[in-house]
Amino acid sequence: MIKTILTIEGMMCPRCEKHMNEAIEQAFHVDKVSSSHSKNQTEVLSEAPLDEELLQSTVAAAGYTLKGIASEPCEK
Repeated sequence: MIKTILTIEGMMCPRCEKHMNEAIEQAFHVDKVSSSHSKNQTEVLSEAPLDEELLQSTVAAAGYTLKGIASEPCEK
C-alpha cells in the first residue's frame, strides 16, 4: 500500500474537497482518497504508485493547481 500526499492550491471549501476526491477516484484505481481544503492536501491510498503526469492533468482539469507530490509506504 502506498500513501501519496498531494499539495493542492485552490480548494476553498468542503465542496472543493469532494470535487477533488471524485476527480482522483475517476482517474485512478484507489483504495481511499481524502482532501482537506484547510491543509491544502489530498491523501490517496493505493496499491501501486500513481502516475505523476496523470495526477497533474487530473488536478488541473478539476480547476486546481498541484504544488507537490510525496509518496511513502503505508500499511493497511
